Amino acid sequence: MQKKVFIRTFGCQMNEYDSARTLDLLEAGGGYARTDIMEEADLVLLNTCSVREKAQEKVFSDLGRIRKLRGAKPDLLIGVSGCVASQEGEDIISRAPYVNLVFGPQTLHRLPAMIEAFHRTGEAQIDTRFPEIEKFDHLPPAKVDAPTASVTIMEGCGKFCSYCIVPYTRGREVSRPLADVLTEIAGLTEQGVKEILLLGQNVNAWRGVTASGEKADFALLVEQVAAIPGIERIRYVTSHPREFTHRLLKAYERVPELVSHLYLPAQHGSDRILAAMKRGYTAMEYKSLIRRLRAVRPDLLVSSDFIVGFPGETDEDFEAMMRFIDETDFDNSFSFLYSPRPGTPAASLPMDIPLEVRKERLQRLQAKIDEQTRRHNEAMVGSVERVLVEGRSQKNPAQFQGRTAGNRVVHITVPDDSLVTAGKFADIRITKATRYALAGEPATVRLPA
Repeated sequence: MQKKVFIRTFGCQMNEYDSARTLDLLEAGGGYARTDIMEEADLVLLNTCSVREKAQEKVFSDLGRIRKLRGAKPDLLIGVSGCVASQEGEDIISRAPYVNLVFGPQTLHRLPAMIEAFHRTGEAQIDTRFPEIEKFDHLPPAKVDAPTASVTIMEGCGKFCSYCIVPYTRGREVSRPLADVLTEIAGLTEQGVKEILLLGQNVNAWRGVTASGEKADFALLVEQVAAIPGIERIRYVTSHPREFTHRLLKAYERVPELVSHLYLPAQHGSDRILAAMKRGYTAMEYKSLIRRLRAVRPDLLVSSDFIVGFPGETDEDFEAMMRFIDETDFDNSFSFLYSPRPGTPAASLPMDIPLEVRKERLQRLQAKIDEQTRRHNEAMVGSVERVLVEGRSQKNPAQFQGRTAGNRVVHITVPDDSLVTAGKFADIRITKATRYALAGEPATVRLPA
């Protein structure tokens, strides 16, 4: 009987990509089939995130529950991968000795060998090294069953923002060669992929080697991806304002496949706090970049990240951030209370802001962002949007679901299923806006009220 693997993924889209590639690896050479039911699994993996303290603690909480499955399956293998694995290493085994496998993002390709070694020795296997981008040379071709797909183009980060654990859990910045990235994407288009999401902790810092041994920049990569037959949309995350070059800005003029939606984390709007965070830019420099981008893409929607309650944040600093958000007119945001991460410079700073003040500030900030999101959504009612239809709606199987270039989910009502096709683009008239999504109908028909 074929063994089954269950993977629970925490954190960012790079972790989602790593989980998908781990499944490809185990299906191709490890003798496992995927299951979405944990109780059926012979191998349970938690692909973890350590950016937030609560996410890290949730891992150990989940491990305690998974341990109970051993009663019915004494041979159940339990593994921890991702950033918590890199950060904690052997301490995971000390805290949860029933865990069998611990490996980081850069060593997931060694998982089949680690499983074999555990069965041979009976000892827990730990591999949290940073062997640059070795893993991409050992992973099987990606398999997808959707019109969109993600491709990791680089690993690690070298910015060392004072609050961030990523450089310590994913290592320094290492870029995949240009040809490797293009080959993976070309293979995805042969499976029907039309939209590519380029992934990296600091994606616009990509500097991949070309066939001639020269370094290419991210703008060139975007241009080369756009030239691949079948690619109609290009997105990327996560980008950094310091790495946003003039050539990348010009790509928004030259490359129509590059969507008019940008995820560009700002983290704060006070210059004093940005300096303490070691972000390397001012609020004015960030706003200037957005103004230049909107000069060439007037319909550009900008999403961001904000950290509330960084040590030393005063009322004046917070109000500066609120003005910054209003002036930049962000479309959406991932907003968080500051969470000190062990080993980062900011972790040693005293927290001098009462928790209730931090929570109130976060509520105010998110309410402001929600107001802007709602306004952008409502402005789209009556317009016709080009939507990539992904399949049946998750909320209502009688409808279809798709996504606009501006990254809006659209629930599509059709009188005849033949009017839209999963995996294809369709012109959809937007009829209704909700807080985070849109509703629409094919532009060629008008449904009865």
